[in-house]
Amino acid sequence: MALDGAKKPCRVRSSNAGHALFTGIADPAYAVRIADTLTSPEGFSNWGIGTIAQGEIRYNPMSYHNGSIWPHDNALIASGFGRYGLKRHAAKFFSAMFDAASYQDLMRLPELFCGFGRRHRRGPTAYPVACAPQAWASAVIAVDLQAALECAGPSRS
Repeated sequence: MALDGAKKPCRVRSSNAGHALFTGIADPAYAVRIADTLTSPEGFSNWGIGTIAQGEIRYNPMSYHNGSIWPHDNALIASGFGRYGLKRHAAKFFSAMFDAASYQDLMRLPELFCGFGRRHRRGPTAYPVACAPQAWASAVIAVDLQAALECAGPSRS
């Protein structure tokens, strides 16, 4: 994800790993491990996958790129789950994003929301300056549904 001052890779759990599933460049032998990491309690707030996993040094659920949840980023990851037939992961994500949309005005997802976990009968915490609605978030539910349907075959998760 980044290099430190000595040009050594920073080992950071982030949503970026899911992009390898979306593009199809991930070795199938590692796909379940990637998906499990992304949907672990540290990576998944039950509203979606955070940009940075809880427990990482820079993690902040209210930070633009260090713990917030971006619906369009999550849709790419869900598409990757579908590509690799990861039914359980795709269903978990579809349910979370659909629920998040149900708390939004006219069910239109915003650009991003804070990465805090779920609270009983409360929607995701709004990011104060997020664009809402956001054009690139408009396809999220459709992409998530497509990912879930791609998993209609035998489960690999």
